[in-house]
Amino acid sequence: MMLPRAQEKTELIEVVRITDPMGQSTAESLTGREVALWEAEQVTDALALIGSLPDGEVYRCFLPGWGIRAHSATGLLFQIAFCFRCHGARLFGPGVSGGMSRIHGFDADSGPALELLQLFRDSQHGRLGRFLRRR
Repeated sequence: MMLPRAQEKTELIEVVRITDPMGQSTAESLTGREVALWEAEQVTDALALIGSLPDGEVYRCFLPGWGIRAHSATGLLFQIAFCFRCHGARLFGPGVSGGMSRIHGFDADSGPALELLQLFRDSQHGRLGRFLRRR
């Protein structure tokens, strides 16, 4: 999955458990509960994993359950809402160019996607140690 150039400035990622999936296709910000903050190596590893998601075909539902907010030292860079059912990831925010600000298809059944989903689930329960620096 292509990430915006702003990813290079990312210093902090908020992991969000989305509570209003119906409104995420046009929302200006992810709505949900912050379940984790990733910094330093976690940011680098997470962005590498997201960047490695293979392209796929988007199905219809787009009811995302997870998302990230990527921040620089000065503010919000971009957000991504992930729907693992319809294989869609909506990329949006101030650091996203017009052509990239849309729903992108990814292969939600691929190894990287399953790893990302597990990472989201583990972060909700505070289990991130096994992910760090194994790449």
